[in-house]
Amino acid sequence: MKKIKIALTKGRLEKHAINIFKSIGVNVKELEDKGRKLVFHCKNEDYDIDFFLVKAPDVTTYVEYGAADIGIVGKDTLMEKNKQFYEVLDLKVGKCKFSLAALPGFDINKGYNRKKIATKYPEVAREYFRKKEIDVELIKIEGSVELAPIVGLADAIVDIVETGTTLRENGLLIFEDICDISARMIVNKASMKTKREEIGDLIDKVSRVIA
Repeated sequence: MKKIKIALTKGRLEKHAINIFKSIGVNVKELEDKGRKLVFHCKNEDYDIDFFLVKAPDVTTYVEYGAADIGIVGKDTLMEKNKQFYEVLDLKVGKCKFSLAALPGFDINKGYNRKKIATKYPEVAREYFRKKEIDVELIKIEGSVELAPIVGLADAIVDIVETGTTLRENGLLIFEDICDISARMIVNKASMKTKREEIGDLIDKVSRVIA
């Protein structure tokens, strides 16, 4: 049995992933009582897995360079980064969407000046407006994107929306939903060959659970 190394996104997706792996018989006791640890050795009769926790953007890097065989990460991160790996499963958890939002009265086609769009996801926003053949100015924001239209930095935002509560509480409206996103399982290309049996078995069992 070859060991599988899996990179998990810290936070909300981490909890979903733990539940999925637990449901297929993986020993996740260390993960459930993790303390401040970052690497967890989960071994039983059927599996020999090392899990480790990283921030979402780093999951793709660990998988691409082979430090992890498998990664669990949101589709939003995959859309923003052009990395080399296989995207093998939609885990159907952590569901939300990318949306275009702004203060009431916003009209993307009104006026002659290019609209300013604030976002944490410039590549997603760029592709969205490219398909619409609309020329905009993108402003990269790392913090609370909702603030940008309120203080006049931007005309609108492109951001992830789960419930829409934060938008409503700040007076913003959704003008268009861009696409749905959810957690995905990605696999290192070399690992898919060298650990085909172990990874294939894991993918098969997870796919049956999420179905």
